Amino acid sequence: MNLVSVIIPCFNHASFLRETVLSVLDSTYSSIEIIIVDDGSSDNSKEVGEGLAIEFANVFYYYQTNAGPSVARNHGISKASGTYILPLDSDDRISHSYIEAAVDILNERDEVKVVYAEAEKFGATTGRWKLKPFSLYNLALDNMIYVSAIYRKSDWLRVGGYTENSILVREDWEFWIKILKDGGGVVKLPFVGFYYRIHSNSRRKSMRKQSKNKEIAYLNEHHALFFKKQLNGPLRTNRSLSRFINFFKN
Repeated sequence: MNLVSVIIPCFNHASFLRETVLSVLDSTYSSIEIIIVDDGSSDNSKEVGEGLAIEFANVFYYYQTNAGPSVARNHGISKASGTYILPLDSDDRISHSYIEAAVDILNERDEVKVVYAEAEKFGATTGRWKLKPFSLYNLALDNMIYVSAIYRKSDWLRVGGYTENSILVREDWEFWIKILKDGGGVVKLPFVGFYYRIHSNSRRKSMRKQSKNKEIAYLNEHHALFFKKQLNGPLRTNRSLSRFINFFKN
């Protein structure tokens, strides 16, 4: 069985960390390692993480000075031995069948680069997370693949990992662009495999217009050919009108 490395960055989520880890350990797929990367937490995440590593032989704990989720994910993946990678935030959960179903597809279909599933929200907001269908055009406008999709470590190496730049608040969006812009299949499993915890003041909800504009400028600078192909020009601050605006600008 191919090993799956589950990478869990943790910043002050000690109260959720065990629940997240147990959801992975409940998987029907047994060839799993769990790598917790404590991103400089000031709560008792260290105590919880080290305790889980002592309790379970396939759980490993690492600490880093606070540097953000992209650095933490890259740190964890650099330690990973798995063929496949599943990033999982330390307050979220997965279903017991998610990993096994995703691995089956990745094992059988070399052209598929990313597998994810239907998702549900819980916490401050509950209910099905209505994700737009995947296409490269839709990906150029917004992200519909949450961070906890499963992919090959070789693709992480190929694109240089997650971009470690604080301008990118939606760093997972840019990562999927890097992996998929030159081709490759995406499969969404037809069942709920991921549970996304909603907090009342999430990092992305609080994203200001100025930050969004800086992120868009970064994406245009580093992925100009991708946006040219999909949108006939750059991604605009009014993203949904990008192709329409570019039609008249060109």
